[in-house]
Amino acid sequence: MSQPLDIFNGIFEHFGDPKKRVFLGYILLSILIAFIWLLVARKMSLRAAIAKVFDKKIFFSRSSRGDYTIFFINRIFTLFISPLLLTQLVVATGLFHLLHRVDWPEFPAAASLPTLLIIMAFTVTIFVLDDLTKYIVHRWMHKWPLLWALHKTHHSATNLTPLTIYRTHPLEGIVFSLRSAFTQGVALSIFFYWFDDKVDLMTVLGVNVLVFTFNVAGSNLRHSHIGIRYWRWLEYVLISPAQHQLHHSVAVQHHDKNFGATLAVWDWLFGSLHHSVETEDLTLGLGQGEPDTDHSLYAMYLRPLLEIYLYLRRRARTAALKITTLFRPTPSVEWLLHPSGNTKTKDQDEKNASL
Repeated sequence: MSQPLDIFNGIFEHFGDPKKRVFLGYILLSILIAFIWLLVARKMSLRAAIAKVFDKKIFFSRSSRGDYTIFFINRIFTLFISPLLLTQLVVATGLFHLLHRVDWPEFPAAASLPTLLIIMAFTVTIFVLDDLTKYIVHRWMHKWPLLWALHKTHHSATNLTPLTIYRTHPLEGIVFSLRSAFTQGVALSIFFYWFDDKVDLMTVLGVNVLVFTFNVAGSNLRHSHIGIRYWRWLEYVLISPAQHQLHHSVAVQHHDKNFGATLAVWDWLFGSLHHSVETEDLTLGLGQGEPDTDHSLYAMYLRPLLEIYLYLRRRARTAALKITTLFRPTPSVEWLLHPSGNTKTKDQDEKNASL
């Protein structure tokens, strides 16, 4: 009896956990920010703002129902698979011991640094590294065919809800979990090696204070139909909701833009930044050249695996053809093998002469 109850609690625990983006408190604050934006910046009436925020066409669409379905299925999958995955503690422990076994630079002055300064440095470092690796892996997801086949599940959403962030193929979820474990493990091991027991994290409700600030400031609006735009100068630093919504656009000019999770700095530095535009007329989804999305379990779970199989089969056939061509005798080699000329042609000529 306890196991089904544990599974049920595990499915819904995200909504009560401040460490998760869809914590109920963050969602309520995002709704409040959306109302302020619509009432003040858009000059909407209260009735129009309510209709906009709680648009039935959005939350009861086939795309949104796909979000809800994949969220519940993935939560069950995660409950069973997460104990088998590599954790940041394992990575940190391994690297910590490795650092003590190699000639790694030490900083004797580190022991005299103020504890508060070390805590602040660790908090900022782990936040920045985590965001940078999210950017890198996200960009890989769009560039490499094998990863794009998985990431299509997320981009198949034709409208956005806060649960769209969990609209991911389970294999993509594993990739990002390993990314998180490696990134945080590296940061933990290095800081503990240099600063020992002075290392700690500045937190609010158990959450990195910078992540908490991001979530409180309306992180859930990135996956929403409320296109809040920032000042142009600020969009060089932080990804606005409208910028991320643009990332989901099918328009060619928006492809491969705004990969950042929180910081826009990486997009700015690596040439993928696109400032926000009015999002009312954006069409979201996979776009031309991609299979139509029916938001079915087959499309979200099985089709990516089929695409990966077909891609690998094509690559294998291409490689086999190249190898065959590589070892096929060239005309000069044919002459060495048959110096008197083409054997078949010579035999045919002799046969014709005898007739």
